[in-house]
Amino acid sequence: MKDKLTVIKVGGGIIYDPIILDKFLVSFSKIKGYKLLVHGGGNITSNYLSRLGIQTEIVDGRRITNESTLDVAIMTYAGLINKTIVCKLQKYKCNSIGLSGVDCNLIKAVKRPINKIDYGLVGDITEINDVFLNTLLKSKVTPVICSLSHDGNGQIFNTNADTIASFLSIKLTKDFNVTLKYCFDKSGVLNDRNSLIKTINLSNYKNLINEKIISGGMIPKIENCFSALKQGVSNIFIGGNNVINNENYCTKLTLE
Repeated sequence: MKDKLTVIKVGGGIIYDPIILDKFLVSFSKIKGYKLLVHGGGNITSNYLSRLGIQTEIVDGRRITNESTLDVAIMTYAGLINKTIVCKLQKYKCNSIGLSGVDCNLIKAVKRPINKIDYGLVGDITEINDVFLNTLLKSKVTPVICSLSHDGNGQIFNTNADTIASFLSIKLTKDFNVTLKYCFDKSGVLNDRNSLIKTINLSNYKNLINEKIISGGMIPKIENCFSALKQGVSNIFIGGNNVINNENYCTKLTLE
Protein backbone atom coordinates (compact mmCIF):
# COMPACT_ATOMS: atom_id res chain seq x y z
CA MET A 1 0.00 0.00 0.00
CA LYS A 2 1.32 3.44 -0.95
CA ASP A 3 1.94 6.10 1.68
CA LYS A 4 -0.37 9.11 1.62
CA LEU A 5 0.97 12.41 0.32
CA THR A 6 -0.93 15.70 0.55
CA VAL A 7 0.02 18.33 -2.02
CA ILE A 8 -1.24 21.82 -1.22
CA LYS A 9 -1.15 24.80 -3.53
CA VAL A 10 -1.72 28.07 -1.69
CA GLY A 11 -2.90 31.17 -3.55
CA GLY A 12 -1.84 34.78 -3.35
CA GLY A 13 -4.93 35.96 -1.48
CA ILE A 14 -3.91 33.88 1.53
CA ILE A 15 -0.22 34.76 1.22
CA TYR A 16 -0.95 38.49 0.97
CA ASP A 17 -2.61 38.69 4.39
CA PRO A 18 -0.13 37.85 7.21
CA ILE A 19 -2.88 36.85 9.65
CA ILE A 20 -4.62 34.52 7.19
CA LEU A 21 -1.26 33.11 6.07
CA ASP A 22 -0.34 32.38 9.68
CA LYS A 23 -3.60 30.49 10.26
CA PHE A 24 -3.13 28.56 7.03
CA LEU A 25 0.43 27.52 7.93
CA VAL A 26 -0.65 26.39 11.40
CA SER A 27 -3.24 24.20 9.69
CA PHE A 28 -0.75 22.96 7.07
CA SER A 29 1.81 22.05 9.73
CA LYS A 30 -0.73 19.74 11.38
CA ILE A 31 -1.30 17.58 8.29
CA LYS A 32 -0.36 14.00 9.17
CA GLY A 33 2.07 12.10 6.98
CA TYR A 34 3.94 13.35 3.96
CA LYS A 35 3.12 16.80 2.63
CA LEU A 36 4.35 19.30 0.09
CA LEU A 37 3.47 22.97 -0.44
CA VAL A 38 3.42 24.89 -3.72
CA HIS A 39 2.91 28.64 -3.72
CA GLY A 40 2.47 31.50 -6.11
CA GLY A 41 1.97 35.04 -4.89
CA GLY A 42 0.97 36.91 -8.01
CA ASN A 43 -0.72 39.80 -6.23
CA ILE A 44 2.42 40.44 -4.16
CA THR A 45 4.47 40.43 -7.36
CA SER A 46 1.95 42.80 -8.94
CA ASN A 47 2.28 45.11 -5.96
CA TYR A 48 6.06 45.31 -6.29
CA LEU A 49 5.85 45.72 -10.06
CA SER A 50 3.52 48.66 -9.55
CA ARG A 51 5.82 50.23 -6.97
CA LEU A 52 8.70 49.90 -9.45
CA GLY A 53 6.65 51.40 -12.28
CA ILE A 54 6.68 48.18 -14.35
CA GLN A 55 3.47 47.49 -16.23
CA THR A 56 2.33 43.90 -16.76
CA GLU A 57 -0.62 42.18 -18.36
CA ILE A 58 -2.47 39.08 -17.19
CA VAL A 59 -4.43 37.02 -19.72
CA ASP A 60 -6.71 34.16 -18.55
CA GLY A 61 -4.98 34.11 -15.18
CA ARG A 62 -1.47 33.91 -16.71
CA ARG A 63 1.03 36.75 -16.48
CA ILE A 64 2.82 37.95 -19.62
CA THR A 65 6.45 37.99 -18.48
CA ASN A 66 9.28 40.10 -19.88
CA GLU A 67 12.78 40.33 -18.37
CA SER A 68 11.89 43.06 -15.89
CA THR A 69 8.77 41.25 -14.75
CA LEU A 70 10.73 38.01 -14.38
CA ASP A 71 13.35 39.72 -12.20
CA VAL A 72 10.64 40.86 -9.79
CA ALA A 73 8.93 37.45 -9.89
CA ILE A 74 12.20 35.74 -8.94
CA MET A 75 12.77 38.17 -6.07
CA THR A 76 9.25 37.82 -4.67
CA TYR A 77 8.56 34.12 -5.31
CA ALA A 78 11.96 32.55 -4.56
CA GLY A 79 13.01 35.19 -2.02
CA LEU A 80 10.46 37.12 0.01
CA ILE A 81 7.48 34.76 -0.13
CA ASN A 82 9.30 31.43 -0.10
CA LYS A 83 11.57 32.24 2.82
CA THR A 84 8.77 33.86 4.80
CA ILE A 85 6.71 30.68 4.50
CA VAL A 86 9.62 28.40 5.39
CA CYS A 87 10.52 30.54 8.40
CA LYS A 88 6.96 30.39 9.71
CA LEU A 89 6.75 26.62 9.18
CA GLN A 90 9.91 26.15 11.25
CA LYS A 91 8.15 28.10 14.00
CA TYR A 92 5.30 25.55 13.85
CA LYS A 93 7.73 22.60 14.03
CA CYS A 94 7.30 21.66 10.38
CA ASN A 95 10.84 21.08 9.13
CA SER A 96 10.80 22.46 5.60
CA ILE A 97 13.04 23.55 2.75
CA GLY A 98 12.33 26.34 0.27
CA LEU A 99 12.87 25.51 -3.38
CA SER A 100 12.39 26.85 -6.87
CA GLY A 101 12.27 24.72 -9.99
CA VAL A 102 15.92 25.61 -10.59
CA ASP A 103 17.17 23.77 -7.50
CA CYS A 104 18.46 20.26 -8.24
CA ASN A 105 16.74 20.42 -11.64
CA LEU A 106 13.45 20.16 -9.80
CA ILE A 107 11.26 21.56 -12.61
CA LYS A 108 12.55 21.81 -16.18
CA ALA A 109 10.53 23.58 -18.85
CA VAL A 110 10.55 25.03 -22.33
CA LYS A 111 9.49 28.53 -23.29
CA ARG A 112 5.79 28.55 -24.08
CA PRO A 113 5.28 28.64 -27.88
CA ILE A 114 3.67 31.76 -29.31
CA ASN A 115 0.07 30.93 -30.23
CA LYS A 116 -2.12 34.03 -30.58
CA ILE A 117 -0.51 35.38 -27.38
CA ASP A 118 3.21 35.75 -26.65
CA TYR A 119 3.50 35.06 -22.91
CA GLY A 120 7.20 35.88 -22.95
CA LEU A 121 9.43 34.16 -20.38
CA VAL A 122 6.81 31.67 -19.27
CA GLY A 123 7.70 27.98 -19.06
CA ASP A 124 5.71 24.88 -19.99
CA ILE A 125 6.84 21.99 -17.81
CA THR A 126 8.70 19.08 -19.41
CA GLU A 127 10.34 17.26 -16.49
CA ILE A 128 9.98 16.83 -12.71
CA ASN A 129 12.81 15.53 -10.52
CA ASP A 130 10.64 13.24 -8.41
CA VAL A 131 13.69 11.28 -7.15
CA PHE A 132 14.92 14.41 -5.38
CA LEU A 133 11.46 15.10 -3.92
CA ASN A 134 11.19 11.51 -2.71
CA THR A 135 14.53 11.84 -0.93
CA LEU A 136 13.34 14.96 0.88
CA LEU A 137 9.96 13.54 1.79
CA LYS A 138 11.35 10.25 3.07
CA SER A 139 13.81 12.29 5.16
CA LYS A 140 10.78 14.00 6.77
CA VAL A 141 11.58 17.33 5.14
CA THR A 142 8.63 19.26 3.70
CA PRO A 143 9.36 20.90 0.32
CA VAL A 144 8.00 24.44 -0.18
CA ILE A 145 8.13 25.12 -3.91
CA CYS A 146 7.66 28.46 -5.66
CA SER A 147 6.37 29.00 -9.18
CA LEU A 148 9.61 29.16 -11.16
CA SER A 149 11.15 26.65 -13.58
CA HIS A 150 14.21 26.61 -15.87
CA ASP A 151 15.35 25.25 -19.23
CA GLY A 152 18.71 23.75 -18.21
CA ASN A 153 20.53 26.34 -20.32
CA GLY A 154 20.54 29.26 -17.89
CA GLN A 155 17.04 30.62 -18.42
CA ILE A 156 14.55 30.88 -15.56
CA PHE A 157 10.85 30.87 -16.42
CA ASN A 158 7.74 32.13 -14.66
CA THR A 159 5.48 29.09 -14.39
CA ASN A 160 1.90 28.87 -13.14
CA ALA A 161 1.77 27.50 -9.58
CA ASP A 162 -1.49 25.63 -10.21
CA THR A 163 0.17 23.80 -13.08
CA ILE A 164 3.24 23.00 -10.98
CA ALA A 165 1.06 21.52 -8.24
CA SER A 166 -0.78 19.40 -10.79
CA PHE A 167 2.41 18.14 -12.48
CA LEU A 168 4.07 17.34 -9.15
CA SER A 169 0.98 15.46 -7.97
CA ILE A 170 0.80 13.39 -11.14
CA LYS A 171 4.50 12.53 -11.06
CA LEU A 172 4.39 11.51 -7.40
CA THR A 173 1.45 9.10 -7.86
CA LYS A 174 4.11 6.57 -8.84
CA ASP A 175 5.16 6.35 -5.18
CA PHE A 176 2.30 7.89 -3.17
CA ASN A 177 -1.46 7.98 -2.83
CA VAL A 178 -1.83 11.69 -3.63
CA THR A 179 -4.48 14.16 -2.50
CA LEU A 180 -4.22 17.60 -4.10
CA LYS A 181 -5.79 20.70 -2.56
CA TYR A 182 -5.91 24.19 -4.05
CA CYS A 183 -6.33 26.66 -1.18
CA PHE A 184 -7.32 30.29 -1.60
CA ASP A 185 -9.37 33.01 0.09
CA LYS A 186 -12.81 31.62 -0.85
CA SER A 187 -14.47 28.44 0.35
CA GLY A 188 -14.44 26.98 -3.17
CA VAL A 189 -16.27 27.49 -6.45
CA LEU A 190 -19.39 29.59 -5.79
CA ASN A 191 -22.59 29.69 -7.84
CA ASP A 192 -24.48 32.84 -8.89
CA ARG A 193 -26.15 32.91 -5.46
CA ASN A 194 -22.73 32.93 -3.82
CA SER A 195 -23.30 29.44 -2.42
CA LEU A 196 -20.65 26.72 -2.46
CA ILE A 197 -20.74 24.19 -5.30
CA LYS A 198 -19.74 21.04 -3.45
CA THR A 199 -18.91 18.86 -6.46
CA ILE A 200 -17.80 19.61 -10.01
CA ASN A 201 -17.46 16.87 -12.62
CA LEU A 202 -16.65 16.89 -16.31
CA SER A 203 -20.32 17.24 -17.26
CA ASN A 204 -21.40 20.18 -15.12
CA TYR A 205 -18.01 21.89 -15.57
CA LYS A 206 -18.86 22.83 -19.17
CA ASN A 207 -22.25 24.16 -18.08
CA LEU A 208 -20.64 26.28 -15.36
CA ILE A 209 -18.33 27.85 -17.96
CA ASN A 210 -21.26 28.57 -20.27
CA GLU A 211 -23.10 30.19 -17.35
CA LYS A 212 -19.93 32.22 -16.61
CA ILE A 213 -19.84 30.91 -13.05
CA ILE A 214 -16.38 29.56 -13.85
CA SER A 215 -14.24 32.06 -15.76
CA GLY A 216 -10.81 33.67 -15.98
CA GLY A 217 -8.03 32.07 -13.94
CA MET A 218 -10.40 29.45 -12.50
CA ILE A 219 -10.61 27.74 -15.91
CA PRO A 220 -6.92 26.69 -16.15
CA LYS A 221 -7.03 25.75 -12.44
CA ILE A 222 -9.89 23.30 -12.99
CA GLU A 223 -8.43 22.04 -16.28
CA ASN A 224 -5.30 21.12 -14.31
CA CYS A 225 -7.46 19.33 -11.76
CA PHE A 226 -9.18 17.13 -14.32
CA SER A 227 -5.87 16.36 -16.00
CA ALA A 228 -4.44 15.25 -12.64
CA LEU A 229 -7.47 13.06 -11.86
CA LYS A 230 -7.18 11.35 -15.25
CA GLN A 231 -3.52 10.61 -14.52
CA GLY A 232 -3.84 8.97 -11.14
CA VAL A 233 -4.27 11.64 -8.46
CA SER A 234 -6.74 10.19 -5.95
CA ASN A 235 -8.58 13.26 -4.65
CA ILE A 236 -8.71 16.95 -5.53
CA PHE A 237 -10.34 19.75 -3.53
CA ILE A 238 -10.58 23.49 -4.22
CA GLY A 239 -11.00 26.32 -1.73
CA GLY A 240 -10.54 27.38 1.87
CA ASN A 241 -7.51 28.07 4.02
CA ASN A 242 -7.96 25.35 6.64
CA VAL A 243 -6.55 22.11 5.27
CA ILE A 244 -7.40 19.86 8.23
CA ASN A 245 -10.62 17.85 7.70
CA ASN A 246 -12.13 20.54 5.49
CA GLU A 247 -13.30 18.28 2.64
CA ASN A 248 -16.98 19.00 3.41
CA TYR A 249 -16.41 22.76 3.27
CA CYS A 250 -14.82 23.16 -0.16
CA THR A 251 -15.39 22.02 -3.76
CA LYS A 252 -14.46 18.48 -4.74
CA LEU A 253 -13.46 17.65 -8.32
CA THR A 254 -14.49 14.29 -9.80
CA LEU A 255 -14.44 12.81 -13.27
CA GLU A 256 -18.00 11.47 -13.06
